[in-house]
Amino acid sequence: MHSHYVPRGWPDLGPGAPWLRVETETDAVIMLGDKEFRRIGADCWDATTRLADMDADGVDAQVVSPTPVFFSYAADVAQAVRIARILNDLALEICAPAPGRLLPMCQVPLQDPDAACAELDRCLAAGHVGVEIGNHVGDRDLDDAGVVTFLQHAAASGAPVFVHPWDMPSSPRLDRWMAQWLVGMPAETHLSVLAMILGGVFDRVDERLRICFAHGGGSFAFWLGRMSNAWHKRHDVIGTSRYPPDHYLGRFYVDSAVFDERPLRLLVDTVGADRVLVGSDYPYPLGERPAGGLVRKAAFIDEQTRGKILAGNARTFLYGGAS
Repeated sequence: MHSHYVPRGWPDLGPGAPWLRVETETDAVIMLGDKEFRRIGADCWDATTRLADMDADGVDAQVVSPTPVFFSYAADVAQAVRIARILNDLALEICAPAPGRLLPMCQVPLQDPDAACAELDRCLAAGHVGVEIGNHVGDRDLDDAGVVTFLQHAAASGAPVFVHPWDMPSSPRLDRWMAQWLVGMPAETHLSVLAMILGGVFDRVDERLRICFAHGGGSFAFWLGRMSNAWHKRHDVIGTSRYPPDHYLGRFYVDSAVFDERPLRLLVDTVGADRVLVGSDYPYPLGERPAGGLVRKAAFIDEQTRGKILAGNARTFLYGGAS
């Protein structure tokens, strides 16, 4: 469910937009201005390479989503629309050699609800299976009115929404040891689930909304008890949601990218066995290889549950139960 792409043919769209410094046929660097963001390889854009890795891992189908650095939520709307349209069209080219195995998700200019809804509609008509969004737009979280408008549209359109953390805060304390990724990413995702619950989004958005949070939902599962305790004891401060936090556990999915059987057990116990999907974060270094390996070997999972997490839950998330 959770993998990323970068098109090798990505153009230089001018100041402020990410660009690709292609070094060889199989190597490139994502650039932000004159700074290197990430070195990448052919597994980001080449279907043959991806399919070979999928076959090696025993993966039948892979949802292929944008790399979040391309979201461009801080750009003006016209530029963000341009970036989204080009990236989304190139995603279709990447996935075209293997329809049914490589399933593209689009991105949208989330800073503008009308433009975001229009781009989602265009992409669904073109063959994308859903949409990946960032977990915030500047200081606006997922309970922002404009974001909620987009989520309502996704629900009405039947489009699954995959939420990925991005644009983590930088500080001297977080710029060591990849702490932005090891601490910031889980915290960002946790905050976004809180925004959906405490911000009353699940109370307002159609229950048909299918939404999944990356990286096991961040630190949410571990701190659900603290969140619920605060809701009951300080309802005067965090009383926006109609019900206590655990009431909303059936409203969202999380992926399995937690890399250890102990947090995977907590996820299954907390959100439910029918709400966890395989996620690998392929092809990046912090991803899981072989994809789904943790789920396959987890001793606490029975075979029926294993089948759900490996495939059945993803079908329900992507297609609303229809295969």
